[in-house]
Parts: sequence; C-alpha cells; structure tokens
Amino acid sequence: MNAITNHGHQEIFNFTDENEKEIERIFSRYPAEGKRSATLPLLDLAQRQNGGWLSDSALQAVAHKLNLPKLTVKSVASFYTMFHLEPVGKNVIEVCKTLSCKLNGADKIQETLENILKIKLGETDESGNFTLLPCECLGACVNAPVIKINDNYYEDLSIENVYQIIEDIQNGKKPKIGSYRAEKVSSC
Repeated sequence: MNAITNHGHQEIFNFTDENEKEIERIFSRYPAEGKRSATLPLLDLAQRQNGGWLSDSALQAVAHKLNLPKLTVKSVASFYTMFHLEPVGKNVIEVCKTLSCKLNGADKIQETLENILKIKLGETDESGNFTLLPCECLGACVNAPVIKINDNYYEDLSIENVYQIIEDIQNGKKPKIGSYRAEKVSSC
C-alpha cells in the first residue's frame, strides 16, 4: 500500500503504519545521536513502499524522519545503484558489467535481454514489467556472468538460462534463484 495523498498537484508520501513501526525498530539499533546511520535502511523501506523508486516526496519523508536536508538524503540515494530516482518496472534487471562477468559473457546476456524485452539498457518496457539496468559489480565474480532481478541473483548464466528466467517471470512463475551451473559430482 502506498500511503500517498494528493494535495493539489503535489503528492505527499507518508509511511504506512506498518512501516512506521519498522522505522522505530530500525532506529532502536542506533544511538539517538546516530539516527542518520539509518539512512540506507529508511531509503530502502521508502523505495519498497513507493513501488520500487524514490520520488521527491519519499525522499522528503526519509529526510524528515532523519532530521536531515532532503538534498543530503537525495545525494546518498543517487550514489547507490540500488536506489532509483525515477519510476522503474516491476522487475528491475541489473546486468553485472565487471571484468569477470564481461569475460564470461555478460555482453551476450545483456544483448539477449534487450532482444527478449525489446528495450535497451536504462529503459523500461511498455508494459512496465521490466527495467534493464547496468550494475558495476554484484559481488559474485566466481559465478560470472550474473544478473540480479529485484532482490534475487541468477548466476553462471547461459543464453538459454536467460530465456527460461524471463519466460518464467512472464508466465507468473518464480525462476530458480542462484547458480545455473550444471555441477558434476565427483565419485572420489
């Protein structure tokens, strides 16, 4: 539920009652004078409540909770690729672009996703189901190439795996999370 009210032309973001309780729980982890340490968790909470992105109103609500200027909160949000300052699709696909992934086929994975979804990197499809974004590093180099869809990692990918993952999502199924490596078990 988005607790957003429309006042004239400007929407006002308010945390839901459930998220207000979560904010109190988050704040309890930090000393009173260290409230600003909760910036990342509050941004994440606001983004999840706001449909996957941080509007100016959501940024203002976070800033208010932290007693910080909105510009300070926005500068933090704009630094991290996990936060989105523009609307995104229901499924945000991040393609790892580091050397390990590139050497193991990330460019072909990206090209395949662009062809399947009929969008380029940085775009959202017409249905609003998918946004395709680059990511500098997903921290799973040993399992390259890797993509992340929302909160889930898909590793050791082949072109065929990518087709299956997208097909599963389009058909309302949950694709297998984790490694797609066909592991061989030694008898030794």
